[in-house]
Amino acid sequence: MDILIFETSVYNREAVNKVKPLLTAVSGIAQWNFDLEDCDHILRIVSDDLSPRKVETLLQSAGFNCRELEY
Repeated sequence: MDILIFETSVYNREAVNKVKPLLTAVSGIAQWNFDLEDCDHILRIVSDDLSPRKVETLLQSAGFNCRELEY
């Protein structure tokens, strides 16, 4: 399993609820969560084989900024 980490503009529970259906619909995602306390509003995704570009595009299509962070 890989852990992908993204900086996002998802800053509150309302925004999380907006992207929740999008993230849960992706079959390659085993787990996901947001750290809204972090200044970068971190999205962590656990996946076997998921392209970071797919996640970025998915969130951007919902109107949010999303950029993979290197760790």
